[in-house]
Amino acid sequence: MDPVLIVAAFILGALSSRVGLPPLVGYLVAGFVLNSLGVAAGDQLETIADAGVTLLLFSVGLKLKLKNLASPEVWAGATLHMLITVAAFGLGIGLLGMAGLPAMGGLDWKLCLLIAFALSFSSTVFAVKVFEEKREMASRHAVTAIGILIMQDLIAVVFLAVSSGKTPSIWAPFWIGALFLLRPLLLRFMSRCGHGELLMLFGILLPAAGYGSFELVGLKGDLGALVFGMLVAGHPKTSELAQALLSFKDLFLVGFFLNIGISGAPSLAAVGIALLLALVMPLKAALFFGLLTRFKLRARTSLLSSLSLANYSEFGLIVGAIGVANGWIGSDWLVILAIALSCTFIMAAPANSFAHAIYARWADPLKRFQIAERLPDEVPLDPGDAKIAVIGLGGIGSAAYDEMRRRYGNVVVGVDFCEESVAAHLEHGRRVVLGDASDSDFWARTDPATTRIDLVMLTLPDPKASVFAIGQMKDRGYAGQITASVRYEDEVAELKQAGIDAAYVVYEEAGVGFADHVCKHVDHRYLQDAGLTS
Repeated sequence: MDPVLIVAAFILGALSSRVGLPPLVGYLVAGFVLNSLGVAAGDQLETIADAGVTLLLFSVGLKLKLKNLASPEVWAGATLHMLITVAAFGLGIGLLGMAGLPAMGGLDWKLCLLIAFALSFSSTVFAVKVFEEKREMASRHAVTAIGILIMQDLIAVVFLAVSSGKTPSIWAPFWIGALFLLRPLLLRFMSRCGHGELLMLFGILLPAAGYGSFELVGLKGDLGALVFGMLVAGHPKTSELAQALLSFKDLFLVGFFLNIGISGAPSLAAVGIALLLALVMPLKAALFFGLLTRFKLRARTSLLSSLSLANYSEFGLIVGAIGVANGWIGSDWLVILAIALSCTFIMAAPANSFAHAIYARWADPLKRFQIAERLPDEVPLDPGDAKIAVIGLGGIGSAAYDEMRRRYGNVVVGVDFCEESVAAHLEHGRRVVLGDASDSDFWARTDPATTRIDLVMLTLPDPKASVFAIGQMKDRGYAGQITASVRYEDEVAELKQAGIDAAYVVYEEAGVGFADHVCKHVDHRYLQDAGLTS
């Protein structure tokens, strides 16, 4: 990649991060700035961008479970939302065309529906980045949103196949069927890859093989990367593989966002129309919220899922590019869609960053949209005789739970937001309940002031969630001790300001803990003989 692109992406990405927006917004702005300076996107940048999307879809496939797509709120919610959006947006675009707005003249109802169809997609790139940055990929709202995005991607694949006139090869169904026979072999290879660079190379080979093989049989290559990720999903090394590919994926996605911004020169008319399209984004989110609550999801789950799905999608640009290539719409529409996409990213970024606070502020009116049937996860939580609560049962939380129970007995209760994780802990004999510390409803169902809990240990991956949990406990009169684990030293100050009693910096204290463990268990005679005494 050209050093100029790297420098521009870094500077504007850093500025975006400093004002509380995701760095990807800065990358988009960097692309527009470079375009205005006459910098053109080369084939290399486009290749990097395509690789980023391919790796992203492969990573989604690693975490995808088919049973999640079978949920009515996923398949029916995605389908109904797309149908309503296409009809409503198509009508609106047609009316604007009748009003004589630039670029909209000459659009018949078919082209209006095509543009509306492009605007009906939500961005997989944006949603996954949001959930990963907040460490919420296992949460109910993330699972629901990702499922809807996968359904949209499948609809997009069908559209691409039909609109391009390219039909799948007769070998396509045979190849898809053969993949299920190849799955045990792939899993065996994965088991033998160890934990180093060989596993990482295997993780790069899989999406490349999926992309290439699906293209050979007339299917979209990105869908192949997604399917190959699904083939190895559930393997014990899946999480390790996803972590190994994380840096590559993030780096290539920088190229994707740069490529969007640098792809066209916006005119004043294009910017005006794009802003009009971006301003209706709240209606898209509201429709998602209304549909998801009708499918018995809680208001909070529906809101968080809807906010992540509110913006427009990179697939909309693909649909627009097909329309331009086939001569259906003018090339200025591709620029309009790119600007509208960028605007919705900028609008959706702060909304998602403060999503939990937004729900906490408007919880009561939002709950009115829930159906009358009482939801199982709204039953008040009772920790019983537990005196220690470990909130967040990842690797650190699980180890902390086991050690505290070993020292103090069966007075420890764990809390985690992942249903499958809770079920696994219960099978191992741990005392665990389902709950999300970043959910104000969770604290409304749990009265910290009246429980016997004397110590709360927060092992949450996102320090913002820990700050929110501390504030909720303080507001509800909890007077016990609150501790938390953090990854970096600069996160401690924020937690102390929120009122925490002690913080444990994982990366710093791990070495100290290892040395302490060695000093306790190594035969002291060897240390004395070596002159090592303390």
